[in-house]
Amino acid sequence: MIEAGVADSAACVETMEETLILLAEGDYRMAGASANSHGAQINFPANPEHEGMPADGPDRRFMAMPAYLGGRFRSAGVKWYGSNTENREHDLPRSIHVFVLNDAVTGAPKAMMSANLLSAYRTGAVPGVGVKHLAVENAETVGIIGPGVMARTIFASALSQRPSIRNLKIKGRSPKSTERAADWFRENFPQLASVTVVDTEQEAIEGSDILIAGTSTSKDGPSGFPYFKREWIKPGALILCPAAARFDDEFILSDEANLVVDYTGLYNEWFNENGPDVTYEDLLGIPGNRWWDMKEEGTLPEERLVNIGDIAAGRAPGRVNDEQIFCYSIGGMPVEDVAWAFDVYHNALDKGIGTTLNLWESPTLS
Repeated sequence: MIEAGVADSAACVETMEETLILLAEGDYRMAGASANSHGAQINFPANPEHEGMPADGPDRRFMAMPAYLGGRFRSAGVKWYGSNTENREHDLPRSIHVFVLNDAVTGAPKAMMSANLLSAYRTGAVPGVGVKHLAVENAETVGIIGPGVMARTIFASALSQRPSIRNLKIKGRSPKSTERAADWFRENFPQLASVTVVDTEQEAIEGSDILIAGTSTSKDGPSGFPYFKREWIKPGALILCPAAARFDDEFILSDEANLVVDYTGLYNEWFNENGPDVTYEDLLGIPGNRWWDMKEEGTLPEERLVNIGDIAAGRAPGRVNDEQIFCYSIGGMPVEDVAWAFDVYHNALDKGIGTTLNLWESPTLS
């Protein structure tokens, strides 16, 4: 996967831009009756009645994320993963992913691939599309709250679009792990002038041109989500929210907040799948779900929520001055995995790498 280019952040941003434009144009299908479902998930009870059944726990689930994407891709695929926070105690990733890419006409599999890096880099590149179109041109300072894998690939994508970035501020949960993250950034991005560990969210936010909310959902609910207080946010800042983030409703309702989402159909589907009683806090704290709740309540006009694909295609305005504040909510969708898997697969074909597997010489029952 690495030899086939899965970690090429700049190329992935371009592919995700194509994907988000196709989404906005409707040339895609995902699961569910509306074709907008994030996927199908298996959860477990807190106290299983049956021997051997896993018990519920932090991030414990199995999930299948199928999709079709048109345009030049015209392929289908599914990402399948199991997740359990306790994996970290065994030196394993929290989630372990595989991806199957299929011919959209015959249904035959084109490729099966390891998908942890596939998922990580496409997750980083979708915010990177926001950086390409919404960050100030001379962005110099990035603030990260939650410097995990997601924040690292987002930063790589941001740097690919704004090589002017020179300073990085990091707020983590514990001093030891945060300093390890800082060392990782120093080693992998030696062009940076400074990488600084800060003690508070306020310090990470103030003065930053680009902000990355990379913290997973908290058992404390909204009080544990990163809080972006209006007074701390620099004029012109771009706030990337692929994970839990909290804003004051007054700020979101004001003209100061320019609200962008990866795709409105996803938030509409989450609302319809879960109903009004399931709040954004229950949905990983992704702020776009809160914005959609406000839209459904009638307090936030729907036209305030702009698809990044429409901005990228020139159908909606992006940044028009260096004072605008943009809040960009990213939920993540399986069409993104299809797109990046398609490009990585073709890179592998061009380079002659990978192993060819036959399902059969000829099908026995056809």
